[in-house]
Amino acid sequence: MTTTVRSTKAPARAALRTELRRGIAPWTGPAVALTLLFPLWSKAPQWQGSWGETQSQLHAATALLGGPLVAAAACWQGGREHRRRTAELLLSVPRSRLAQVTTAAAPIALWAAAGYLLALGVVFAATAPYTGAGGPSLSIVATDLGLLLSVGFVGFVVGRLVRWRLTAPVLAAAFYVLLGAPGYVEANARFLSPGEEYMLERSVPVWWFAPVLLAWTGGIAATVLLAYAARRRLLAVVPLALAVVAGAVIVPTGENLFRDAPTATRRVCSAPAPGTPQLCVKASDAPVLPSVSEALAGMLSRLAGVPGAPGGYVDSESDPGPDPKDGEASLAHSMRGWGITRNELTDPQAYASETALGLTSRDCSAVSHWDKREGARRVGLTDDAVRTWLAGDESPWDPEARPLVARLTAMPDAERKAWLGRYLATLKRCSPAEVPVL
Repeated sequence: MTTTVRSTKAPARAALRTELRRGIAPWTGPAVALTLLFPLWSKAPQWQGSWGETQSQLHAATALLGGPLVAAAACWQGGREHRRRTAELLLSVPRSRLAQVTTAAAPIALWAAAGYLLALGVVFAATAPYTGAGGPSLSIVATDLGLLLSVGFVGFVVGRLVRWRLTAPVLAAAFYVLLGAPGYVEANARFLSPGEEYMLERSVPVWWFAPVLLAWTGGIAATVLLAYAARRRLLAVVPLALAVVAGAVIVPTGENLFRDAPTATRRVCSAPAPGTPQLCVKASDAPVLPSVSEALAGMLSRLAGVPGAPGGYVDSESDPGPDPKDGEASLAHSMRGWGITRNELTDPQAYASETALGLTSRDCSAVSHWDKREGARRVGLTDDAVRTWLAGDESPWDPEARPLVARLTAMPDAERKAWLGRYLATLKRCSPAEVPVL
């Protein structure tokens, strides 16, 4: 009996090793890696420095590009015997049909997983030097791998069943639509799609996310495989039931599959210094703080000693906490890829200008016909002039504000600080008469 077991297992292992080294399978790994890395590298400024955004981009590429590619490769592998006209010879092989199919399909799935892991290692290595708080999600890694493995086996079975040379590209297109289309649906059923876009910058999956998603995708793949190749096809009911149960958990849960990331709203502030306002950003953007401090150095020096000047500047996305401080102003809103690249501000002057704009903006939208009131034009020009001077811009947005900028610049330091103090005190008011004349 021992001899029989060994003789059965040894050819199976030998066949798997052979399949791993020949045909289309070895090319699948590099193809998957390049397919994922090429679009990701072109968008590197958007994800480098953020674990959440890195995995969001990789997940989307894996589902919408890697999934269809693996499906096509597995489908082509599955139709190999039909093209070679050797399908009938398989009937004489002593191994079961399920063992034959698994041995032939596994190399595509394994090489696809290896290609994904290679791409994962490259993008993680590229983003790690620039990251702040937080870390990668192993749940997303597991579900992405599960998707590629499941797609590989399903594609192989389709290749075995459909004897048409164009089945592979057609199947790839079908998977692209199947994985991408649910993202345009508002219903919770869209979370059944492994291609659903995840906002991992601000959220993390719950602890049972990976087991349920793997039960869903893996259950479907196992159902297809057993229904096609198992000697007792009724066994396919077991993984089908598992997939149905997992789907019944996913749909009602919907967005609650994710919870707020602890680092998404937590503040990290610059070191306190006498007479210098603190700058606070969300924890994941902590490495950007030196660049922000440098960009706002001129503005903060101009506001030094001004009565009523903000005591701190806070990223609008961070949590103010249970007891927000008075006298805090908002920092300019910048995102990786749009204002921030590898923890450096791409345009520090524009950042300072937008921060100054947030400080000098007055919300008078609730005041009826504010822009038509007498003196509203003067207030608008004054706001523009103060913003321009604080940011150190070369010229105001409105040319008519240039004389006001020159007048503010020419003021004696003590007089200018007193005037700015009176001006800052009126930012929450919409009465032109209260705004000091410049």
